[in-house]
Amino acid sequence: MTSIAHTDSDHGHSHDHEDHPPEQYYSSKVEPPILGIYLFLASEAMLFGSFFAAYFFARVAVPHEFWPPIRPGTNVQFQLPVFLALINTIILVTSSVTVHWAVTSLKRNYRAGLIAGLSLTVLLGLTFLLIQIREYMRIGFSPRDEAFGSTFFGLTGLHGAHVFMGLMFLTFALMRSMKGHYSAKHHLGLELPAIYWHFVDVMWIVVYVMVYVV
Repeated sequence: MTSIAHTDSDHGHSHDHEDHPPEQYYSSKVEPPILGIYLFLASEAMLFGSFFAAYFFARVAVPHEFWPPIRPGTNVQFQLPVFLALINTIILVTSSVTVHWAVTSLKRNYRAGLIAGLSLTVLLGLTFLLIQIREYMRIGFSPRDEAFGSTFFGLTGLHGAHVFMGLMFLTFALMRSMKGHYSAKHHLGLELPAIYWHFVDVMWIVVYVMVYVV
């Protein structure tokens, strides 16, 4: 009798496993998509690092009095729009606050805050890009103007491309949010673009300090 009962019990457990497969085991406490975005951003940080290395090499190689270079036909050096870049920095840092507000609002089931935070983030990111384009149009030099021009446009252009991609991700997340696709328990579709956006903001602070200030 005992053996029969034991066999029946085993069959019952086997049926339970067939109906409900065991939960996936993770070797890390971090969810795979979150770990994936962190690894991706690590590779992006190395990409920025290579551009910074080229920038610092050029800056060390060029005599101090020729960085920035002198305008052709004058004795005046090119000037970077430091104040305008500071405004852009404030805009981008503010956008990090608004995207964090959006994620926090979603986790609290506050959908109005989610949509408002994402909308403000997209608007601020777009404003940053428009100011950057305006700066390019009026800055007075181009990537062909020695190492200074090529490294400046290389670094700021690389960052601008990341801002554009981040805006695409956040705009898609905003559209999904308006359709009610996210919830307090299922929000990776928003959290991943938010992490990417924070990375973009941090990279800009580094670019601003190293290129415009130092």
